[in-house]
Amino acid sequence: MTLAAAVNENLAHTSNVLIYSSMAVYLLAFFASMAEWIFGSRSKVGRTAAALTGKAEAKAAAPAVTVQKEGGTAVLERPKVVTRAAAGARDVPDGPGAAAGDVQGDMYGRIAISLTALGFIIEFAGVVARALSVERAPWGNMYEFSITFSTVAVAIYLVLLALKKNVRWLGLPLVITVLLDLGLATTVLYTSSDQLVPALHSYWLYIHVSTAIFCGAVFYVGAVGTILYLFKDSYENKLASGGTPGKFATSVMERLPASQSLDKFSYRVNAAVFPLWTFTIIAGAIWAGDAWGRYWGWDPKETWSFITWVAYAAYLHARATAGWKGRKAAYLALIAFGCWIFNYYGVNIFVTGKHSYAGV
Repeated sequence: MTLAAAVNENLAHTSNVLIYSSMAVYLLAFFASMAEWIFGSRSKVGRTAAALTGKAEAKAAAPAVTVQKEGGTAVLERPKVVTRAAAGARDVPDGPGAAAGDVQGDMYGRIAISLTALGFIIEFAGVVARALSVERAPWGNMYEFSITFSTVAVAIYLVLLALKKNVRWLGLPLVITVLLDLGLATTVLYTSSDQLVPALHSYWLYIHVSTAIFCGAVFYVGAVGTILYLFKDSYENKLASGGTPGKFATSVMERLPASQSLDKFSYRVNAAVFPLWTFTIIAGAIWAGDAWGRYWGWDPKETWSFITWVAYAAYLHARATAGWKGRKAAYLALIAFGCWIFNYYGVNIFVTGKHSYAGV
């Protein structure tokens, strides 16, 4: 074995150790996130805040008050309650968050964020070590794509937190997904470090696949927001109709942002990344022209990439159509993300095409 081969083998082993270490840290982050939600459910502060908000809304609906002032009368208007709901929708304020104002819950939440950031650093180092071991971009097969995908997804979450966005509710589902993704990658999808076939030795590997990974991570964040929107919308509808949700549903749903906030978040995320997904498909077509001598051949991967594009285009169009806003548009968003998931797992594993040469 040459010195270079020995170094690459050590780097590959280091990468594996770092990926497993990041899984251990993410597992601790999962437990801390669970503690945040558990202690937040016991918070009297959160329940009191919700009750006061309800009282403030009732006051906002009350008529103005007339008082005596220096021999005359003056009209005092009731203060308006500012919410984040869209015009014409239910005026439901955002919830207090997973910690619900509880000091101990907030402490566990901060620990969860710190552990998630630490897990990201370790996983990122593992991805870099994998890249150094193969001397190329670390996304030449499904294993490398998966570990890079989860790294990017966590990075997006941390960036949104750094920008002071209200996304702390994303922490628990994100960590669960990352653990499942890495568990599948290290057991079923693992592939030893190896070089790629000549067709993949192109600068388009860095452009096309990296944008596909980023788009998938953003689409995932939007899908989580959409799923939570559907649950929160059902909860709000039940309250509006006079129903009484269960204690568990109440504890969780009252701490999430309002359904309109979740809906707006998902829409903005998907709309922002859709042009980049369009570029991803165009870049893939250009690369196909260089590698195979044709830009489009309806290969299974190409076909499902286009189906995914059409599905997200339909969702964005539905959002602009009055009759398809809300839950109908949300279902389209989930169908579109389902197309992306099948394009990645289903096509790569079950369908043979020109994109199959990289293996799993």
